[in-house]
Amino acid sequence: MYFVLEPFVDGAQMTLMMPIMVALIYFDRKLLFLMGLFSIVFYAGVYFGLERPFLHKPLLEFLVVECVFMVFVLMAIAVIIRAREARINLERLTKAGQDLMVERAISDKLLKIDALTGLYNHKTFHEYLDTLLEQCESNNLNLQLALFDIDNFKLVNDTYGHWVGDLVLKAVADKVGGMIGLNDFAARYGGEEFAVIFTDKSYPEAYKAVEELRVNIARIEHLHAGNKPITVSIGICDYQLGDGKELLFRKTDKALYTAKKQGKNRVVNCAESHEEEIVSFT
Repeated sequence: MYFVLEPFVDGAQMTLMMPIMVALIYFDRKLLFLMGLFSIVFYAGVYFGLERPFLHKPLLEFLVVECVFMVFVLMAIAVIIRAREARINLERLTKAGQDLMVERAISDKLLKIDALTGLYNHKTFHEYLDTLLEQCESNNLNLQLALFDIDNFKLVNDTYGHWVGDLVLKAVADKVGGMIGLNDFAARYGGEEFAVIFTDKSYPEAYKAVEELRVNIARIEHLHAGNKPITVSIGICDYQLGDGKELLFRKTDKALYTAKKQGKNRVVNCAESHEEEIVSFT
């Protein structure tokens, strides 16, 4: 409107570049062509309808202004193309970063997970237990440790082969992983031995949970092992403040040994194993 009202002011034609700049702001190539065409046609109409007959402006000035519009449109197109290339490169970098994060997450998981059973491995179990015991000591939290051992596992391997033994390990691990709570932690401790940490249960609740696990594991049908029941012996211990990890493990392992000694396929707690130790000593 300024250009139309004051066409005799030198350089007023440059106000017609503003529509082109608006298109550039939105990085819209189609809109840029439309606005560029609008500025070129609009100025041609103003020049031949107003400037040339009334202001007697030379044709050269018209050509120069139109060339400025065209050059500015071409420069704006170049800016849009470079901006899109930059966006594509940024998207590629972002995707590469995401892929790297996924690969790292998978690598971390592989380092923490036992390949056969899908439970956490021995190293991760100890790292997690150390952290939990620190919290127990500082916040007086509940924690119970249970150690599982598959009964007569060597006999399974010797009779049916190690590949059947692997199937048995996976079946037991699936049952353990499927029955524990979200805040509990299960790991393959080594060989045919598993460990479970209970963190949000009272001791009676944890004992009941491992008893249910024992019963359900005994009900698993092992097709490749003659459909014979394969049982587990379990030792469980409630953590007492000040005991530390070594004493907790010693108590739990002793309870597991007592369960084996008493005939297998049973759950024994620390108190029961201690009583048996006293009786044996007597």
